[in-house]
Amino acid sequence: MGCLGKNKLRKDNVLAFTPIESLVQRIAPNFSGRFAFDIIENVETDIFEIQSKHDKILIKGNSYNALAVGLNYYLKNYCRTYVSWYANDKIELPEELPKVPNKITKTARVNNRFFLNYCTFGYTMPWWQWKDWERFIDWMALNGINMPLAITGQEAIWYEVWKEYGLSDNQIRSFFTGPAHLPWHRMSNLDKWGGPLPQSWLTHQKELQKKIVKRERELGMTPVLPAFAGHVPEALKTVYPEAKISQLSSWGGFKDEYRAFFLDPLDPVFKEVQHKFLTKQTELYGTDHIYGADPFNEVHPPSWEPEYLATVSNTIYSSITDIDPKATWLQMSWIFYFERDHWTNKRIEAMVKAVPQDKMMLLDYYCENKEVWKMTDSFFNQPFIWCYLGNFGGNTMMAGNIDTVEERIENALATNKNMWGIGSTLEAFDVNPVMYEFVFEKAWSEGKTDTRKWIKNWADMRYGSSIESSRAAWEILHREIYKDSARLGQATLTNARPTLAGSGNWTTDPTINYNNEDLFKAWELLLESPSNTSSYKYDIANIGRQVLGNHFAVLRDDFTKNYNAKNLDGLKESGEKMLVLFDDLDKLLATQSSFLIGKWLEDAKAFGANEKEQKYYEHNARNIVTTWGTASQSLNDYANRSWAGLTKNFYKKRWQMFVDRVIKAVESNEVFNEEAFYDKVTQFEWDWTQGNEAYSREPVGDALEISKELIEKYKEDLE
Repeated sequence: MGCLGKNKLRKDNVLAFTPIESLVQRIAPNFSGRFAFDIIENVETDIFEIQSKHDKILIKGNSYNALAVGLNYYLKNYCRTYVSWYANDKIELPEELPKVPNKITKTARVNNRFFLNYCTFGYTMPWWQWKDWERFIDWMALNGINMPLAITGQEAIWYEVWKEYGLSDNQIRSFFTGPAHLPWHRMSNLDKWGGPLPQSWLTHQKELQKKIVKRERELGMTPVLPAFAGHVPEALKTVYPEAKISQLSSWGGFKDEYRAFFLDPLDPVFKEVQHKFLTKQTELYGTDHIYGADPFNEVHPPSWEPEYLATVSNTIYSSITDIDPKATWLQMSWIFYFERDHWTNKRIEAMVKAVPQDKMMLLDYYCENKEVWKMTDSFFNQPFIWCYLGNFGGNTMMAGNIDTVEERIENALATNKNMWGIGSTLEAFDVNPVMYEFVFEKAWSEGKTDTRKWIKNWADMRYGSSIESSRAAWEILHREIYKDSARLGQATLTNARPTLAGSGNWTTDPTINYNNEDLFKAWELLLESPSNTSSYKYDIANIGRQVLGNHFAVLRDDFTKNYNAKNLDGLKESGEKMLVLFDDLDKLLATQSSFLIGKWLEDAKAFGANEKEQKYYEHNARNIVTTWGTASQSLNDYANRSWAGLTKNFYKKRWQMFVDRVIKAVESNEVFNEEAFYDKVTQFEWDWTQGNEAYSREPVGDALEISKELIEKYKEDLE
């Protein structure tokens, strides 16, 4: 057993901390001397032990990752301390570290704990600096994640690859999309939109990725780096006119000029490109021998013949192993669910079995809704990771199905010898941390989890003590709210394009399968015994946000009834109530750092090397969370969020335009012209993405006091 409890002197006589000691220094500096860490040697399965020894908390583990999980277990269960994934969130510890009466031992049930999604790098992370990544990597270590997707900085490598083929600076940078849209460029969905990508971005991200993978490796993680899957610039056709380069199918309603181009893996140029990319990437970022490559995500291959798909798969794999003989290929299985009509079992089997056994690992992407392993004879025996998705586009809807996730993870573990891990493929962070913490604790649970007991512990940990009213609130949330999986295109009606009925677009479905009165009751219960923790203030703002957002649908329906009855006084009254709710909602949202459009925009502008670049980054940041693409494109509002500033100055203004025009129609004894209204709304939306009005990047107001005011104000309507 190797002792990590004593720091060693570097040559310059400065204390050198081990990675786990450095983590403690970052999250609990006042207690860094109270923890001791030992490595358990010659043990392959991840394990940790916790006990009190003399005046210290002694944590043993077989790796730095296991030690971090042990530390987090102690913080959660003995200190009742929650460490969030956001750098701005405070970490609140007790004045004295509690003792551990009996030694705790936990063993991981799976070797691989995967995290992230291509989309997370666009919906949450595009504007992160090192301080954001540093906290996030600490959070991943504390939660046992040891296989993070690590795709930052790849454009800098591609820039050098395409330069070697003679492409110009402008041809290459114009091939890339804007920063927030890069995930869909990387997945071969989209080219050029929001380009050309500034050179300053390429340089910044290259240096950032070096720090990211270095820290992840220090904490016992295996970063999943990208590999070439066939996506090339159209300009490469001028270098290789005879190459098999074809334009992929259209995606997301974008015009043909933004469609991606695909180099057939059967073309001899394919392996050459792969070799150049992987060689340069390894020189710059190193390798841990796991590579993500997804050739046909939401786009169609040149041929659906199983033989062709098998050859493509085998060629991609062999092109990687030419450079790295130890390589394993990690692939999403999202398309096998999302485009099931095309991806028949015969085609899936051909693709996955063309790679040697155990050298392709599949991410079962959306298991809380549909488990692909059940549809495909357990992925035809190739290894897979059971994944919880939980969020699309960063939509700020309370959603998740705790009991279903519990049941499905246990069933998958009991059924599949080739289930190699548990993970999460969330598209963005924000509103449902409970679900992700639960999923990653399942990787270390001793069989089935009593979810009711787990929720009580969650409430205690979030608020720093056992409070019966808080536990009762979370029991309601568990029983009534967290029972349905997140869906594509969710939003409260506040965030939808205004309409008299329905919700305007598939991207903003406000349907809830619970009574808003139950959610309101949970909100009230949380206010009975206030806590000073940041988690408490976040939770009451988050629940209140959802309560008010749900109630808005009732107000809109009253407005529509008054319109149909041509009741002008009632129309004006219900319209005013709708608009006032936006102000109340915005005020509540403004109390939380993670619910601010101002922070999102200012973080984006910080990347600008000059005023022109600042404007460029700001437009890209505004674009992705509103129109997404063009002004009338089908993904409009896909990344909608209930954020302060966006709520009052974007969503409210759309509904203000709507209310005014409907009232005017009734006053003029005319039928409301929805088509003409949408023309105006579309122009307003695009103009907003071009705007430069300032929004606060710092939270304002107290979530508790504002929640009290709003509960009193809306109590009669909501009970």
